[in-house]
Amino acid sequence: MIEGWRWYGGFDRISLSEIAQTGATSIVTALHEIPYGQVWPRNTIADTRAQINAAGFDWTVVESLPVHEAIKRAEGDLSELFANYRQSMANLAAEGIRVICYNFMPLLDWTRTDLAAPVPRGGTCLRFSLPKMAAFDVFMVERDGAEKDYSEAVLAAARCWFDKSTPALREGLTAAIMAGLPGAYDRYDADGLRQALIPYAGLDRTTLRQNHKRFLEEVIPTAEELGLKLAVHPDDPPRDLLGLPRIVTCAEDIDWILSAVDSPANGLTLCAGSLGANPDNDVPAIAERFAGRIHFAHLRNVAKDPDGSFEEAAHLTGDTDMPALVSAFLREEQRRRAEGRRDAEIVFRPDHGHELLDDAARGTHPGYPLIGRLRGLAELRGVIAGLNASMPNIA
Repeated sequence: MIEGWRWYGGFDRISLSEIAQTGATSIVTALHEIPYGQVWPRNTIADTRAQINAAGFDWTVVESLPVHEAIKRAEGDLSELFANYRQSMANLAAEGIRVICYNFMPLLDWTRTDLAAPVPRGGTCLRFSLPKMAAFDVFMVERDGAEKDYSEAVLAAARCWFDKSTPALREGLTAAIMAGLPGAYDRYDADGLRQALIPYAGLDRTTLRQNHKRFLEEVIPTAEELGLKLAVHPDDPPRDLLGLPRIVTCAEDIDWILSAVDSPANGLTLCAGSLGANPDNDVPAIAERFAGRIHFAHLRNVAKDPDGSFEEAAHLTGDTDMPALVSAFLREEQRRRAEGRRDAEIVFRPDHGHELLDDAARGTHPGYPLIGRLRGLAELRGVIAGLNASMPNIA
């Protein structure tokens, strides 16, 4: 497996020279400064690649080439947006990129209610509290019909939190939820988010699936021609939020997407944490089932609560059996080598780490500290080395 590291380019508080000291060999990044829907110019891609190469890394995976919200809503004439996406793909392929990670989550990207929840023995982690999310949805955004999306127990806990909350706590909750919005988007307060939801009225699961299928039909043939692979990222968290449907949450969803346009170019980013937050998911089994279509991997772990809440665990101590998951990847790489494929190795990156030691002082992107991810990478590296040593045919 190829050790990757997510880097936010000029927006990152962690330098490429520091990343080099982690031992990772591949950078995973994107042109975060370009607004959604616009073409990524080849010269800008080339400049970024040259910077990465000069620091001693490869750049093989883009995370992410964003899908414009109008495509997710199927709103208006989309021909220019699809053409721009295909041209960006062509420009990336011309510069040697082979995998494009993307997601199809409407409006909100990853969502957490706490960005610095304490963990045992010190440090902090990202956390998703379903009662806090319900408090935000029902009592702050005041979305019509929101109460129907939560159990009585969760609503009671939400009311309790809201009644005891101060303006500062409510502002902090809003800021945490907004932290998952892509960089090209403004952050909203509760009233602003209520307005932002209006264009999504009536967008149900079936409609969003059909819009996703249309996207795939528009771009996968181009990916095939260019030798690119697209890899959809699962929804995070894997549940509907604020009345917005989520359609990449489980094995059934993944099977539908990969079958919608049945091509090796239409693949999956296996995010262990996103899928692991769904209590019905057996993440190693999902990896086994879809191994041939996994083009990229995020390795992280979560610890779930009975009420639907969860938090980021250490990479080897959460609910997902990480050695079993890594074993599935290694067996798939062995199969690919037996076929003579030059792209047998799967790029992975240590996803979301705890903020440890002086991580908090850096002010990095939430979930992307230096020391916490280095700990995760070191642990994963040990798992991979141990499995390789015990399974000599997978070297």
